[in-house]
Amino acid sequence: MYKTLKQQKWAILWTIIVLVFCNMHVSDSVSKSGFFFEGFDKMTHLGFFFVLSVLLFFGKIKYQHTYAFRTLTIFKILLINAIIGGGIELLQWKVFTYRSAEWWDFGCDMLGACMAVFSYVLLHRLNFKQATMNTPLTKSN
Repeated sequence: MYKTLKQQKWAILWTIIVLVFCNMHVSDSVSKSGFFFEGFDKMTHLGFFFVLSVLLFFGKIKYQHTYAFRTLTIFKILLINAIIGGGIELLQWKVFTYRSAEWWDFGCDMLGACMAVFSYVLLHRLNFKQATMNTPLTKSN
């Protein structure tokens, strides 16, 4: 278990950063500063969870020492994202009441995770296809 957690240190650190930023109190003067725009919050959720998923894949690859494609790994990563995203929304609803809990935020969390999964699967398939094209299927004498 320790070895698994050691390989996920960047994902754990990023999760802490996401938890802090998603539950931080933003004053009205900052939110009306012109830097933020409509939809900024949703785009931030999407980006946070895309990066989290990529870091979870990175840790899993380092732990396995292979880029092997496993459906169970993808399911676990999506489940971890759902638990963290849902947990953030529950915290915003019950604990950090100055923040608003929204289903759309959770949807953007999961969309970011799915984008990372899609990228991983696509890159894995491209690398697999390239590796099989460079390896002869039969030996010629």
